[in-house]
Amino acid sequence: MRKRSLAALAVSVAFSGVLAASSTASAEPDPPGCGKGFFCIYAGEGQTGQLLVKSEGDWTGSVSGRSVFNNGVEFPGEDHIQLTWTYNGGTYEECLHYNPGPDDYKWNFTSGVVFTKAVWRGEC
Repeated sequence: MRKRSLAALAVSVAFSGVLAASSTASAEPDPPGCGKGFFCIYAGEGQTGQLLVKSEGDWTGSVSGRSVFNNGVEFPGEDHIQLTWTYNGGTYEECLHYNPGPDDYKWNFTSGVVFTKAVWRGEC
């Protein structure tokens, strides 16, 4: 009986050690008007100014803005955003992770950027 109790205690201690060693990233608060599950484009840097685009699904259009935020939720295969924009005659694409990361989930852009597409996808 004592051996069983010691074995159970050892498993319990080992498991709690794993929990203590794993760190969970805490999500940044939702930016203005952009609740969980949405991708948003703002007129100003740092998710300020007018909310120009708020989308739960794929989006296409033509919007000049200064910042973006992927406030998606963990959902394998559809929680990252493939973002397409134009600037000075060139077309660019990058992938944004969802809030809280570990990679970028928000960006600021210079004046003159025009966003044209945001497609939900899997890992970057």
